[in-house]
Amino acid sequence: MSMSGNNTTTLADLTNGLTSDPKTWKNSHLISVTQISTSGLLILFQTAQSMRSLVRTKGGDSRLQHRVLASVFYEASTRTSCSFQAAIMRLGGTFIHVDGGKGGNTSASKKGESLEDTIRCLECYTDVTVLRHPTTGSVQRVALGGGTVKPVINAGDGVGEHPTQALLDAFTIWDELGLSLDVADGDSKNEKTHKGQLIIVMLGDLKHGRTVHSLAKLLARSSIKHELVLRYCAPSSLEMPSHVKEYVEKFPNAKQEEYTDMREAVKGANVLYVTRVQKERFEHVEDYEKVKGAYVVDTSLMKSAPSGMIVMHPLPRVDEIATEVDSDPRACYFRQMENGMFVRMAILALILGTP
Repeated sequence: MSMSGNNTTTLADLTNGLTSDPKTWKNSHLISVTQISTSGLLILFQTAQSMRSLVRTKGGDSRLQHRVLASVFYEASTRTSCSFQAAIMRLGGTFIHVDGGKGGNTSASKKGESLEDTIRCLECYTDVTVLRHPTTGSVQRVALGGGTVKPVINAGDGVGEHPTQALLDAFTIWDELGLSLDVADGDSKNEKTHKGQLIIVMLGDLKHGRTVHSLAKLLARSSIKHELVLRYCAPSSLEMPSHVKEYVEKFPNAKQEEYTDMREAVKGANVLYVTRVQKERFEHVEDYEKVKGAYVVDTSLMKSAPSGMIVMHPLPRVDEIATEVDSDPRACYFRQMENGMFVRMAILALILGTP
């Protein structure tokens, strides 16, 4: 969707709007995974693969020379902010960073300026905004409220969505396992291709984990040529929210199961996606203390897990994956982090019209 200043646009209007046609990506917002059709997912993944080859052979190029990205974060970030900054620089552009959190480098919120006005002002200097904010729905409000004239990318809105994380996660699964998508030219080109069911275990804090909310939605709505089984394994107070499960239920190819026993959950699994218990999301420290360390992935678990099961984590980790697991070839969370830069390079190239 190009920027038109039309304040009647809703997120529902954008459903499946990003397709294999690069014109649909140019100057578009990226707010939710629901915007991306399966053919759009394929062109993004193929572009990310080309970015990986580019970085590994030449380090980057100059296709986004003189383009400026506004990196605006009202919540702490290391991986998302740095990978977006690296992505624009690898493609010849540059960035300005605004730390809108408490004690950050901006005076805007301290002076009472609205989020909408802050972004509108930054657009005067930049070509695209990457925005993280603690309030669920805030990025959507800014992007679709009629005030912005340049693309806005959602880098996480509270416990809502984190679409670029879901996209890099889905790319990692697609790339590592050799998945096929049910669209033209969607069959895997990997030497190793996945057959049969795709069983993904989501483990840990599923209530507050916006990464798993977005990933569950994205996997369910994408036309994967495999029956999808999502297994949710969480402490009793941190289960996957009902609104996510209700969304997944709409798609007949997706099956949902709930577990409390981690060892049972990983039987036959292809992917173990681990999330940390997010201390910053709890109102009371004692509630956090009750559930932290509920699940720990260690070498004992890995010995009993399927030989082809990859282990993912959006990071940072606390104690939910023992460092001894890092040397296991199935541990792909650092490869996942590297993929984050390639996918965000692809997103920026598509949105800024130079894929």
